[in-house]
Amino acid sequence: MDGNGGDFGDPGQSGGQQTEQELATKMLQIQSKRFYLDVKQNRRGRFIKVAEIGADGRRSQIFLALSTAAEFRDHLSTFSDYYASLGPPNPESVPEDGKLKSEMMIKDNRRYYLDLKENARGRFLRVSQTITRGGPRSQIAIPAQGMIEFRDALTDLLEEFGTNDGGFKGELPEGRHMKVDNKNFYFDIGQNNRGIYMRISEVKSNFRTAITVPEKCWSRFRDILSDYCDKMKKSSDTPITAETNLQTSNSLK
Repeated sequence: MDGNGGDFGDPGQSGGQQTEQELATKMLQIQSKRFYLDVKQNRRGRFIKVAEIGADGRRSQIFLALSTAAEFRDHLSTFSDYYASLGPPNPESVPEDGKLKSEMMIKDNRRYYLDLKENARGRFLRVSQTITRGGPRSQIAIPAQGMIEFRDALTDLLEEFGTNDGGFKGELPEGRHMKVDNKNFYFDIGQNNRGIYMRISEVKSNFRTAITVPEKCWSRFRDILSDYCDKMKKSSDTPITAETNLQTSNSLK
């Protein structure tokens, strides 16, 4: 949703752009770290932004759809039980990569890797988020002693807002077609995990090209086209005066 919103949407903006609402927030202090759990909502649905603020002020964050947050909550219980069964740290029994237990979650084009690890500073749960189409990996690290507290905070938010991701559920408009000279233009409306979009395709014999316009900027796209139409209309409506005819005549001599 990458250390940024990714597919969950852009920060709230005006002018027909994607708007984002903050519905609730919780703050946890776990050892030297602060964690903020913010429930947010945009046209694509509801999600939780989890931000970790380290003792040095460094900030890391991941994004979880509500359904993914519910799955993560359940994993936290399992990891907590496993952590409780480990007993005191034993440097001689720690795996070479430090991993004590691992799980993976998949949501649309995102993968989340949960790794309970141990190093010289102690045990912690590292949660890494990746996007299959590319982009940076983002991650947070929850001290193992705080997993129960973190789970309880997630549970409170999920009990209030549910586990339904929401998003647009209406019927999308039908596609349109337009022919200009020997070209065909197709306008198709679609929806994926990143939201609603319009694909405009130009087809000429065996040549085809297309652009994709996100729904959040349709109004701006329309305004630019409308502005060009108005300017061209004004240019074509400019009356031809005697002076204009004389200038044209002189230029042809």
